[in-house]
Amino acid sequence: MWKFAPILKTTIWGGNNIIPLKHMEAAISEVGESWEISSVPGSVSVVESGPDEGLTLNELIDRYGSDLMGERNYKKFDNSFPLLVKIIDAADNLSVQVHPDDSTAAGLGYPNGKTEMWYVLNAGKDARIANGFTRPVDPEEYESLVESGRIEEILKYINIKAGEVYYIPAGRVHAICKNCTMVEVQQTSDATFRIYDYHRKDKDGNERELHTALARQAINFADIEGESVDYTLRPNFPVNVIRSPFFSINILEADTGLMRDYSESDTFVVITALDGETEIICGGKTETLTAGLSVLIPASATGIAIEPHKRVRLLEAYIK
Repeated sequence: MWKFAPILKTTIWGGNNIIPLKHMEAAISEVGESWEISSVPGSVSVVESGPDEGLTLNELIDRYGSDLMGERNYKKFDNSFPLLVKIIDAADNLSVQVHPDDSTAAGLGYPNGKTEMWYVLNAGKDARIANGFTRPVDPEEYESLVESGRIEEILKYINIKAGEVYYIPAGRVHAICKNCTMVEVQQTSDATFRIYDYHRKDKDGNERELHTALARQAINFADIEGESVDYTLRPNFPVNVIRSPFFSINILEADTGLMRDYSESDTFVVITALDGETEIICGGKTETLTAGLSVLIPASATGIAIEPHKRVRLLEAYIK
């Protein structure tokens, strides 16, 4: 079991919630993202403590191979970790954007596409997201709406609240809007095509680059889905909320000690605390998780103990 040093990303839309959420002392403002587990080139996670302290995630996989990843995952992904787990704090609107699927990404020179999910940690008054279209859209109409700055007219805006889960398949136009904090799990990819960015300017007075033509190749123009995932929590029992070829997600709320065993699933598991506090005990090692912290459990681990302090809510991410 490993905990990694967070990789903090300042952004034009970032807020000031991530540092206190993670009980850090860093004097950094406008932190939009904290990458908890990542093998994205240039932003690879590093083990924070223990016998493997200082190893990168890729080096860790080189050392432990299928014992860490699971046999199928190791054969498919080699030493590249297939998921990126992050915390997002939006003080302002993120750009309207889209990600390509695996096939489109390969044609554009990316290693893979980007499907993702969001768990809403906190949502302020009138917090919302855009997730898909309100109606099917013609590609020519899309370009006209982008050029006129009216693209928001056809986006499906949804008011959000804490505890909700959203699935964002590759090809869906989407945006996180201001005043909310999310946990995001996604395929390991930085393939993001910005469609609209509210004419914001950076510190040098320049608007950020848009990718209208690339986005057109990636967009599913018929996608009118986008509502939250319907699920009901079961005390002290994991509830599967997403099962896809790219990742599966469970939500587990516990108020008593319990055991978890993922060994028969032949996959690593990332456990992220969403609320409350707990000890995770695995292989003779204990890690304390509070909201916003994650640990990586190897595929070979058995008998993982979860010992909540009163009550805890956890997210389990894996590839089954």
